[in-house]
Amino acid sequence: MLVSYMLEQSQTGLVIDLSFNSFNSRFPVWLANISSLVSIDLSFSGLNVGRLPHVFSELPNLRFLRLVNTFKKARCSEILRGSWKKIEVLDLTLNRLYGELPASLGNMTSLTHLSLYWNNIQGRIPSSIGKLCNLKFLSLRFNNLTGKIPDFHGESVNCPFEIPFPSLQILVLSSNQLVGQLPYWLGSLKNLVVLDLEYNSLQGPIPVLDNLKKLVVLKLAENELNGTLPDSLQQLSELYELDVSNNHLTGIVSESHFSKLSKLKDLDLSGNFFILNVTSFWVPPFQLESLYISSCLLNSSFPVWLKSQSNIIYLHFSNVSVSGIVPDWFWDMSANLKDLNASFNQLQGKLPNPSKLSADVMDLSSNLFEGHIPLPSFPISLLDLSNNQFSAPIPNRLGEILATTRFLSLSGNQLTGEIPISVGEMLSAAVIDLSRNNLRGSIPSSLGNCSSLEVLDLQKNLLSGKITGSLSQLNMLQTLHLSSNKLSGEIPSFFHNWSSLETLDLGDNRLTGNIPPWTGSVFPNLRILSLRSNALSGEIPSELSDLSSLQILDLAENELNGTIPSSFVNLRAMVQIQRINHYLFYGMSFRHYYEESYSANIKNQHQTFNKILSILTSLDLSGNNLHGQIPEELMKLLGLAVLNLSANHLTGEIPESISELNQLLSLDLSSNKLSGPIPPSISSLSYLGYWNLSNNNLSGEIPFQGHITTFDAPSFAGNPALCGAPLDVNCTGNELDNGKRRADEDDSNNGFTDQWLYLSIGLGFAAGVIVPFLVLAIRRSWSHAYFLLVDRTVEEILSLARKIVVHWRNHRRFRV
Repeated sequence: MLVSYMLEQSQTGLVIDLSFNSFNSRFPVWLANISSLVSIDLSFSGLNVGRLPHVFSELPNLRFLRLVNTFKKARCSEILRGSWKKIEVLDLTLNRLYGELPASLGNMTSLTHLSLYWNNIQGRIPSSIGKLCNLKFLSLRFNNLTGKIPDFHGESVNCPFEIPFPSLQILVLSSNQLVGQLPYWLGSLKNLVVLDLEYNSLQGPIPVLDNLKKLVVLKLAENELNGTLPDSLQQLSELYELDVSNNHLTGIVSESHFSKLSKLKDLDLSGNFFILNVTSFWVPPFQLESLYISSCLLNSSFPVWLKSQSNIIYLHFSNVSVSGIVPDWFWDMSANLKDLNASFNQLQGKLPNPSKLSADVMDLSSNLFEGHIPLPSFPISLLDLSNNQFSAPIPNRLGEILATTRFLSLSGNQLTGEIPISVGEMLSAAVIDLSRNNLRGSIPSSLGNCSSLEVLDLQKNLLSGKITGSLSQLNMLQTLHLSSNKLSGEIPSFFHNWSSLETLDLGDNRLTGNIPPWTGSVFPNLRILSLRSNALSGEIPSELSDLSSLQILDLAENELNGTIPSSFVNLRAMVQIQRINHYLFYGMSFRHYYEESYSANIKNQHQTFNKILSILTSLDLSGNNLHGQIPEELMKLLGLAVLNLSANHLTGEIPESISELNQLLSLDLSSNKLSGPIPPSISSLSYLGYWNLSNNNLSGEIPFQGHITTFDAPSFAGNPALCGAPLDVNCTGNELDNGKRRADEDDSNNGFTDQWLYLSIGLGFAAGVIVPFLVLAIRRSWSHAYFLLVDRTVEEILSLARKIVVHWRNHRRFRV
């Protein structure tokens, strides 16, 4: 359409098309001075336009301007200012426009096509574009208007004001950062054919749009709209595509909403809170090609009205609360389906085998289907049958039939037998998930042929034997789960081939040997390393501290010895507080993906994390034979949310600086040989939901204040020298009892010292009294006065001596 438009305009002016080139040079400024220029297209040309696009606004004859992916950064108000006298098509898609849309946009009265798709435009869509009826209505009390008052929705008769964009047919503002409510003037764009505002943060209700009689495409998806679906939508009889998915819309959607939408082909109501209330004998007026109603609430029976939709190709009704056996007519009418998602319902029965479905994408996960795994009759790109009740072995020919499949998940069933060798024929597979079944035998070496694998999840089965060396060929592997099996042997040396690996989960197996030091140098992107519940021995290699991306290190329940490496201070991802959540999705295919999850030991129980896994930081070294002190350097891992060092042989005191770990949610230091007092500063850890210091040699009074008061006695039990709340041991009484016991011991052991104290005082007294007495015996005239003085002095000395002895013994008892 645009090409024909340019050819037409070339008869009356200059047309320049430099699109889809690789000039890699600056834009020739002189082009913007050609007054006869009618059309210019510089899209994907490699020309660096910079901040020049606003100069085009003053070209007197310019009607067509297309600058897709052309300039690096510019403000909306600069680009869109100026007269733009004759501009009809303005396409600034895929640039870096920022700032707010100016109200002067409404001056482009000849505009038919405006596209600002995929920029960084912020703020609201201006409510004052042009001279709007509803704008005057909002300020009605300040004027002396005549004629009929326009209503609140911009629908008016005898409106004396100009309507904006009288010729506008296409308005695309999607994939920006727009906020606020949808302006009501949108309902006055009577020539509008396409309205695309999806992927923003727009709020409020959907305005009345029933004046848009020519509207063919309405896309409001991925916003924050609320309210109900307006009844006025039924007036849009030309509507071909309606997409309001993933908002906060509520209310009942009934047959009346669609009564006049006979041309509707694409309908997306998913991701809202609609109640779809139609009768069982309803025959829709449309023939849909795509229907997405996931997360809407249907009645409990299977939607019979789908039987009339013989042209449907894409059908998603996930999580709609339907139950019961799928009727046979559905499998018959599904012959045309390319994409089927009926997951998260309570559908029952057996799937046709061989399947009648020809869908290229099939997601029937999280239902109650049973029986054998069906073999598709046609090539399929995605097959998800996880979380059902399928049993029996995996068909031997599965890999052969699924040779072109990119995503396969059979997890969470009751499958038995061995993994078929044919799975190695899935050369296109990015995800193979056979976890949480009862599969036996060894890991087939043929899996090494699946060179496109990003995810291999075989956890929670009964697999045995060594980890096959053929897996070394999986150079694109990002996440590997082999935990909770019966695998044996040492950690294979070929793991160092996996430089893209982000998750390595080998926990709960029978692995032996040491943790290889090279582990720290070959996984630059590793986020999760779990080797828990094996029989690994030796010391923890200090080289693990080179894993700069590591957020979860779980070495619990092994036979590791030595000390905790102080080099762990270099675990940079644990030093930093993780504030930005990144969803860990892998193998994205057809709106489908593998979501990473991990079960961490928190509060002495395993909790599974997925949505917030990327901000979880955990260090678990519990259940080993580690000794020595808790390294002071460990207190610099400021991002730690979970720290578990329990069930080791750690000694020394709890570091005073533990209060710096103010992100801790769970702290377990129990069952060690820690001594000394509990640091008072630990009460400042306000996020702690669980802590355990039991079964150590801690002493003194518990600093029962602040957040510590939320914990009960079991958190401190097994420390005989601890006292104070919440324990039933009174610190004062305890000290007195201990003091008496120590005093008795001192009386027996140190009585000799007390006797020497009294003897020394006695000898001093004798020397001070007897010697003068011999002198005075010669001069009796002095004797009377002298002995009066001595008598008083001796009484005072004896009193003072008694006080000194009592004070000295009390001081010794307190110190003990």
